[in-house]
Amino acid sequence: MRRVASFATAFSAFCAAAVLAGCASPAAAPATSSPPAATATATTSASPGTATSPAVTAPAGWKTFTTADGSLAFDYPESWTIKDPAGQPAEGGAFVELVSDYGKTMATLRTNMVTGAECTEKFPFMMYDSEPVPALAQDGVAPRFVYEGRTDPDTSDPAASLTLAYGLTSAPEPTGDTACPIFHFFTWPPSGAMFGGVYDPFDTTPGGPMHVDTPEVYMDTTEYKYVKQAITSLRPAGKQ
Repeated sequence: MRRVASFATAFSAFCAAAVLAGCASPAAAPATSSPPAATATATTSASPGTATSPAVTAPAGWKTFTTADGSLAFDYPESWTIKDPAGQPAEGGAFVELVSDYGKTMATLRTNMVTGAECTEKFPFMMYDSEPVPALAQDGVAPRFVYEGRTDPDTSDPAASLTLAYGLTSAPEPTGDTACPIFHFFTWPPSGAMFGGVYDPFDTTPGGPMHVDTPEVYMDTTEYKYVKQAITSLRPAGKQ
C-alpha cells in the first residue's frame, strides 16, 4: 500500500471536515502487548461488508470517568489518565483528553459543539471497522464507532495521500467507491459532540511502543483495542 500521510497532513485533512467545530488531538503509536481478559463479552452487529470485533465489558481494574456536568461517562485503562479540562470548552460543555500511560493523547471528548460540514469533493475511502453505539442513540438513531481512511489520488506526494482516523460519527455510512471527508462528530444535545482521534502510524513518542505502519495491522494491537473500547463505552452518566 502507499505510504501513509504524515501526522500534520493527516490531522489537517481530518479537521477540514469540521467547518464549525474544533479538532481533537492526534492518536498515538500502537502498543503490542496483550490486553487483560475482559469480565464478559457481548455480541454486536455491524453494517455488511465492514470489519468489526466483538465489544467487551471493561476489563477488571479499568476506571470510569464522568464529565463535570454529569452528563456522560466512559471507561478507560487504569494506567491511562484523563486531562480535564484539556482546553477551553464550549459554553456548558466538556473538553477532555484520554492520555496513554506514556503521555500520548489517544482521543478527545468535546460536547456542546456547533458542527457543520461541506462535502465539496469525494475521495476513495476505506472502512476498517464499524460498530454502532446504542447507548448514545437520539430519536432511535445510534451513532457508530468507525475506523476509516480517505485517499487523495490527485496528491502528487505519495506520503500525503492517505488520512486515517477513528471516532464516533452520526454521518451516513459511505456507499459506492467514494465518500466525503472524514467527519467524526455525533448528535448529542444540545447540538453535537466528538470523541475520537487521528491514527499516525509513524508516531515516535519517546517511551512509546514500536509503531505499526499499516492500518490493518493496527487493529490487532492492544492500543487500538483499548481506545476503541474506551470510545464505545461512552454513555449517559449512571448507565452501565
